[in-house]
Parts: sequence; structure tokens; C-alpha cells
Amino acid sequence: MIKNIFIALSVFTVVVALVYVFSDSSDDSNAVPGVEFAVSAVEHASFGLLFADASILNDPVGDPQAYAGVGIPDIIFISDIHPDHFDVDTLAELVAASTTIIAPEVVFDALPAFLKDKTVVMANGDSHTVAGVMFEAVPMYNLPSETETIYHEKGRGNGYILENGGTRIYIAGDSADTPEMRALQDIDVAFIPMNLPYTMDEAAAASAVLEFAPTIVYPYHYRGEDGLADVLLFEELVQQGNSTIEVRQLDWYNQQL
Repeated sequence: MIKNIFIALSVFTVVVALVYVFSDSSDDSNAVPGVEFAVSAVEHASFGLLFADASILNDPVGDPQAYAGVGIPDIIFISDIHPDHFDVDTLAELVAASTTIIAPEVVFDALPAFLKDKTVVMANGDSHTVAGVMFEAVPMYNLPSETETIYHEKGRGNGYILENGGTRIYIAGDSADTPEMRALQDIDVAFIPMNLPYTMDEAAAASAVLEFAPTIVYPYHYRGEDGLADVLLFEELVQQGNSTIEVRQLDWYNQQL
């Protein structure tokens, strides 16, 4: 079981120690004997994750006290330079001597020296291991269009795939339904955005999820120019296409679903 459990705070939405057993797989090479993780939604792209006994923060921004339930982070993943993913002041409050920051070069260049010393720069395709968690930086970008602004060009930011013990967790970041996303394999848990005009709509997100077929998917990062995306529509589309994919809804914006 997970050794460290999130402390329940009123500012946190806590999903406690979740254990999933996939013992009926006919292919032992892809079977997941036990997936143990815990997710704590903070807001938008920011969340805490306990995985493989590592305390992980993803794109922490805003009030550092909102992350107190995670404890000392072993790893902090930063996906991109935009302020809903990257906040120097928040990072400065959260890092400890044992913390490693993982970030693309565009973020590294904006860090003060004392945070650069704690940062591993990763480009799309790079791999690294910290605290027993192996991870790969993967592309996250907008698809080209003649009528839309490209908010996230290919190669600037990172999505991440985390792996331990055969369990693979995908954090998409600011991405559309790219060919690379659709070609993913053996993903157990996925965090998928949907917020126009910055990433994709609910239909595109559901279509991509149906193509790479994770076991569990969390819609996140779904506040756009016109308010919140319809994550219940996303869930309906996924369930219509593949009822074996579990869609998990967390409260990212202090809203009732």
C-alpha cells in the first residue's frame, strides 16, 4: 500500500489510496497486477499525485498552502511557460532540498539560479528517473489551422508519461488530439485537457481517448475562454465508444458537476 497518505484539507479534493487489480488480462506482458496511486486535484492543471511512494506535484501555481497535503514533493513537473502552469513564486515556496523540478528549456530559462540548480531540463523524447519513477517527456501542442492561433507550438512544452512497476500514467499538458497522443500504448491512467481555444473540445478529447484507450481517464484543465468545458459530455462520448474506460471526475474548480 501507499506509505504516505494525503492529509485531508478543505482546500483539497482528495482521492485516497486507490488500488486497482487487473488480474484477468490474457496478455501477461501487459497485465497490471496492482496499480496504486492517489490524486489530489487543486485547480485547473495543478494537482498532487502519490505514485510509487513518490510525492509528485504537477504544474503547481497559486497559493502554496493549497499543496500542503502533499508534503515535501520529490518531483515537480512543469509542462509549459504559461502562468496556469508555471509560477516562480509558488515553486520557490514548495521546493525542498530533496525536490527535483522537471521542466522544458523555455521554463528553465525563466527560473532564478537557485531553482535552476534543482531542475532537470527535458525535451520531447527525453527520459529520466527520480525517486524510483521513470518518466518520458512527450509532445504537447496545438494542431495547425488556418483560422486559429497556435498557442502551443510543437517542441516548446512537455507532456509526461510516468512509469513504475509496469504502470503508466500520462499527463497530457496543453495538447490537442495529436497523432502522438492517439498513438500512445499501454496507458493505465490519463489526464486529458479540453479547453478551447487552447487545447481541444470535448469531442476531440473523447476521440483521442477512445483511440489510445487508457484504463482510467481524468478530465482536467478544462477552463477556456467561454467558461468550463462540458466534462459530462466528454464522459458520455467516451462511455458510448468504450464502456470499459473509466472516466473519473474530480472537482477542479469548486463546482458541482
